[in-house]
Amino acid sequence: MNSAVALVIALGLDGWLGEPRWLWRHAPHPAVLMGRLVGWTDTRFNGGGPGRARGLAALALFIVVGIAVGLGIGALPGGPLWEIAVAAILLAQRSLVDHVDDVAVALRRSVVEGRGAVSRIVGRETAEMDGAQVSRAAIESAAENLSDAVVAPAFWFLVAGLPGMLVYKMVNTADSMIGYRTDRHLGFGWASARTDDLMNLVPARLTALLIAGLYGGLAQWRAIAAEARQHRSPNAGWPEAAMARALGLALSGPRRYHGVLSDDPFVNATARRDAGPRDIHATVQVLWRVWSALVLATATIGAVTLFG
Repeated sequence: MNSAVALVIALGLDGWLGEPRWLWRHAPHPAVLMGRLVGWTDTRFNGGGPGRARGLAALALFIVVGIAVGLGIGALPGGPLWEIAVAAILLAQRSLVDHVDDVAVALRRSVVEGRGAVSRIVGRETAEMDGAQVSRAAIESAAENLSDAVVAPAFWFLVAGLPGMLVYKMVNTADSMIGYRTDRHLGFGWASARTDDLMNLVPARLTALLIAGLYGGLAQWRAIAAEARQHRSPNAGWPEAAMARALGLALSGPRRYHGVLSDDPFVNATARRDAGPRDIHATVQVLWRVWSALVLATATIGAVTLFG
């Protein structure tokens, strides 16, 4: 089956049905299995200290497993249908929308409940956040995860089929678990972190381009690019800067990790900072609009490859 056609179906299934939670009560989610493999390599091979060679070997294992599993699924009877099903599971549009929207619902009840909801989707400390900080954290997470969890896996499926998507998800999972600049993971997680940066290079900028194009931000592309380059991440700043302009908000800025307050600059710094539940709901609309554009663009690619 044409990869673009398969991806359109997978995107549709994910957007319509989301996560089949009944299934995960009886079987481990693929992301859980990926996490177990990464955790096993960390426990088994990471002795701390320098360790780039061991980390590179672990990365090679992740890539080989992703390719082998993807090819194995494609070789099954009815392989294209299995590929679509797995791709739909690995995409996370509906899950992302639900988790982000939950923050707005919780925040309308109380700041305390809002902190609890946003703590499930961000890695920063939330205990001292006010309502505006909770809202901005949810919006920033939405922008970054739109790229990491929707656009990037879709991009790699188009480029290299299910094996490409699985390799991306393996690398992205490894980055989230061992790609930290701590004494334990600075060496061992280096290769996974740098590879994740590389694999997100195009998707992050594509996500920003989709947001900017849909919300009249292309005229501000130079400002988006300049601010994105100042972000702590080589990729996360792109969708955040575009999202900030789509909503008329200042995003990013200082946040606290492990008791340490970072001094990150704001993007769209002169805009308002008093974000609230209404802005989170507006973010959800951005997510759906970008998803719709992604489906339309993929369907167009599929039609051209089939009939062009």
